[in-house]
Amino acid sequence: MKKLISLLLCATLVGGCVLTGCNSQESSGSSKAENAAVADPIENIKATASDDKYRNYYEIFVNSFCDSNEDAVGDLQGIISQLDYLNDGDPNSGDDLGIDGIWLTPIMPSKSYHKYDVEDYYDIDPDFGTLEDFDKLIEECDKRGIKVIIDLVLNHISSNNPLYTKAVEEVSEGKLDGNAEYFEIHKSDYFDSGTPTNSLSNGYECEANFSHEMPEWNLNSEKTREEFKKIAKFWLDRGVGGFRLDACKYYTNKSTDGTEFLKWFYDTCKEIKPDVYMVGENWTDDSDIQELYKSGIDSQFAFKFAQSSGLFVENIVTQNGVAAVKKVMNYDKKMKESNENEINALFLSNHDQVRIANTLEAQGLGYEKLAASLYMLFPGNPFIYYGEEIGIKAPNTTSDSAYRTAMIFDTDNMPSIFVNGVGDEFDEPTGGGVKQQLADKDSLLNYYRRIIKIKNQNPELARGTITGMQSFDDKNVGAFYTEYEGSKLLVIHNFSAKESKSIEITDDMIKNAVVRADLVAESSDKHVELKDGKLTLPAQSTVILKSAE
Repeated sequence: MKKLISLLLCATLVGGCVLTGCNSQESSGSSKAENAAVADPIENIKATASDDKYRNYYEIFVNSFCDSNEDAVGDLQGIISQLDYLNDGDPNSGDDLGIDGIWLTPIMPSKSYHKYDVEDYYDIDPDFGTLEDFDKLIEECDKRGIKVIIDLVLNHISSNNPLYTKAVEEVSEGKLDGNAEYFEIHKSDYFDSGTPTNSLSNGYECEANFSHEMPEWNLNSEKTREEFKKIAKFWLDRGVGGFRLDACKYYTNKSTDGTEFLKWFYDTCKEIKPDVYMVGENWTDDSDIQELYKSGIDSQFAFKFAQSSGLFVENIVTQNGVAAVKKVMNYDKKMKESNENEINALFLSNHDQVRIANTLEAQGLGYEKLAASLYMLFPGNPFIYYGEEIGIKAPNTTSDSAYRTAMIFDTDNMPSIFVNGVGDEFDEPTGGGVKQQLADKDSLLNYYRRIIKIKNQNPELARGTITGMQSFDDKNVGAFYTEYEGSKLLVIHNFSAKESKSIEITDDMIKNAVVRADLVAESSDKHVELKDGKLTLPAQSTVILKSAE
């Protein structure tokens, strides 16, 4: 309370402004009062590193992140060289992005550039490095408090994988009780007419929903499950924190209950590593996602909110904060009905989608900043797609490879990474690369850094439960409560692109409320003030309120 009174007195001294900023032309006689008035609410709050499953994840498409040996391909040593950018090991240093979780897209041997058709589940693709390089990556991440999860492809396999080539050979010999049992190999009339398959010998086919190069595992087979247990143990024993499971949507088919299979796999992994974290890719409707949550899996990506056609962009462009908050709250509530321990996994775009900057940059930097604070401040684990934090755009919107271009650390020293189908020429982000944006206090990158710092200072944001919305009779203003271990925060977003909002805060909302944190899109020098129960929130900005301690 004393802190609040002090802030209010300081605000009075500068003429009652509710959104304040330093002015270098002011006389020195008023400088002390102004400095107090513009005090950053997060400056003296200690951030705490995560020691549980709640993390700020960063998706790295390994081919495109950082090339350590100048062969035009990103690699594991390249990632190691940039770890201090992601996390320097000190949550209070303020010198890094603050990432404490990394998702690596497939790293196992494959002839494709994307590596989702795995030829060997027990090794590293030579383009990316060696198992020794991987061990070093895990070691360095552990030093910094970063958990690494790897993409694990259990729905399909490479047609060049020896297990599959042996199965094809055995089927031609009429042998069906060997390697054929690993895969969805059946007589032709077993499959529905629209099911993609590979034709084999003697009237047999193998299901292949993605391509002929990706035949599908038989998830019911005891042989398959024994192999998967070995694969999981191999990587968990090597230090990974868990798995991103590709294509969970296809786990269920004519003969497989996907929920039963996923429960088996999740439980199997927990026996190996009790705190294993698992997130599934399931781009389908809510009812199917709810069903798969019954397996106990920690997270599934919330696709409906992501990409240019998703609900976040829709609500940001239409400036409807109430709708955005309500939709996330209702979605999270539904998923928790199936799994009370569900950790929502929100994101803006990923390696299969047009980058979010392609949609929002033309609207203005404030739109990109609002999108970041929106999805990252809901409870759960947000997933940042590499380069999103500096506004990288795809060179075109028609091919997956265009969404996977090189990370840009310095626009004065552009990378020479080659990306299949796109080449090695990329547009510079409007705000520059990492180096340039670190030097710009109002850059998108520094906004992301501030968001993550605020999250590390306030465990209620990631770990809390959304207990309700707060209405301010204004569709632009979306607000919700999150509670964790008896502590409650009120998160308020102003979706208006131009208008500042004057909001009344009462003790019925938050008793003896103080500004715990703010994110002002216009300028990092400006901060939100709560005075006499009145809060003024600038356009496209966010404030977090808490009871005075």
